Amino acid sequence: MVSVILSTYNQPRWLELVLYGYIYQTVKDFELIIADDGSDQRTRTVIEKMREKVAFPLKHTYHEDKGFRKCVILNKAILESSGDYLVFSDGDIIPRWDFIQVHLHMRRTGSFLSGGTVRLPAGLSHMISDKEIAEGVCFDRKWLEAGGLKRSFKNNKLNASGCKAQLLNRFTPTGATWNGGNASAWKNDILQVRGFDQRLRYGGEDREFGERLERLGIRGRQIRYSAVTLHLDHPRDYIHHSSWEFNRKVRRENRRNKIIETEYGLIID
Repeated sequence: MVSVILSTYNQPRWLELVLYGYIYQTVKDFELIIADDGSDQRTRTVIEKMREKVAFPLKHTYHEDKGFRKCVILNKAILESSGDYLVFSDGDIIPRWDFIQVHLHMRRTGSFLSGGTVRLPAGLSHMISDKEIAEGVCFDRKWLEAGGLKRSFKNNKLNASGCKAQLLNRFTPTGATWNGGNASAWKNDILQVRGFDQRLRYGGEDREFGERLERLGIRGRQIRYSAVTLHLDHPRDYIHHSSWEFNRKVRRENRRNKIIETEYGLIID
């Protein structure tokens, strides 16, 4: 079994749409764990509603809201996962029907997978319902661009396949870093680096985790033109300059000291 881990915080409507995305996956044998960083009752209500609709095991890992503690709740979700391969995304990112299939098909020993996303403007985000997800129309490049998605070379993510996708993955200038909204790795490798550094705030916390995997010898592999997702728009009032600076300092120190296993990560009994 593969385990999908979704982080979320007080975005119940977006989470509901994202869960519809997993209902229509071509791969059926997976569990989904929602890593909830202290959301209110609305999120719990959505999860209970969707449990009646989904065919896969749906788990809810939760802790109290004490500010941004995404790394802490992700580590808890990792320990609760049953799969030997873990796919990570967010509760505001809708996966195309072949999202899990691509991650499983492209996984390799000694590597982690690094995907991307297509960021939607607010108006277009609100045009999507479970109907558009079920029909797959929301992943159609022409439909999205007609609805307000800015035309860009990056939109090739939406319709690249076969050799074209392979070439774009190979020659993209974007590095194969760990991107928490679309990434995957073997659980054993994640445990070896002791998961996420729980000191970290918002801003680069995903990159720090990927850098320790790299120091372990686990190389990033680019799949941004193969594993397609849509990022729904939302306010980002949790972004603070001081948090970015703190995280940069931690990353510099960990690089200098060649840290692989963080002493601030998950605890394995």
